[in-house]
Amino acid sequence: MASVSNQQAGVNRTERGLVIAGTRITLYQLMDYLHAGHPLEMIRQHFPQITDEQFEAAMSYIEAKRAEVEAEYQIIVKEDEEIRRYWEEQNRERFAQIAKLPPPPGREAAWAKLQAQKAKLESES
Repeated sequence: MASVSNQQAGVNRTERGLVIAGTRITLYQLMDYLHAGHPLEMIRQHFPQITDEQFEAAMSYIEAKRAEVEAEYQIIVKEDEEIRRYWEEQNRERFAQIAKLPPPPGREAAWAKLQAQKAKLESES
């Protein structure tokens, strides 16, 4: 039974990259929190669907193979940014069209409040 438990708590490589065994949670998701400087307790709270054993196994794997995981993480971050920029460019015209639409009927007051908040945020940056 111990070997089954160890296997379930391990890290596997899938087409999605390094994942916590038995889940769809990637180590790159954990790395996002680590890079943001979150304490381990807080990171653990963001993933209630995994066991403490799975979390510890994932963190141990990251620590043991930090350079390898970090290199893969940087590739993932770069690819995500490229994809985001691509789709932002593809949708730029559509976003401009949507921004020019009038407020939905009955929501004019909320729309005005939203537009005022947007203007305030833009002036602050």
